[in-house]
Amino acid sequence: MKSVMNCDELLAALNEYVDGTLEPGVCAELEHHLQGCNPCQVVVDNIRKTITLYKQGQPLEIPAACHERLHAALRERWKQLHPAPNA
Repeated sequence: MKSVMNCDELLAALNEYVDGTLEPGVCAELEHHLQGCNPCQVVVDNIRKTITLYKQGQPLEIPAACHERLHAALRERWKQLHPAPNA
């Protein structure tokens, strides 16, 4: 018989659990683990809250100056990671 799900196994199955695609038997094991593991409860609650906030959120307009600084920083980082070949 399989042992009780541990925290590492819960974390490995968490994306599927949140997406609602986890197999029913595994889902039951995960929920059983959550009943007795406060740290995992906190993780799952935080993920649920984050998803809820994301779904309720509105797009944010980035100020033009910030937009330009961000693009300049990204271009510079790209150049560092992908230097132009010597011609």
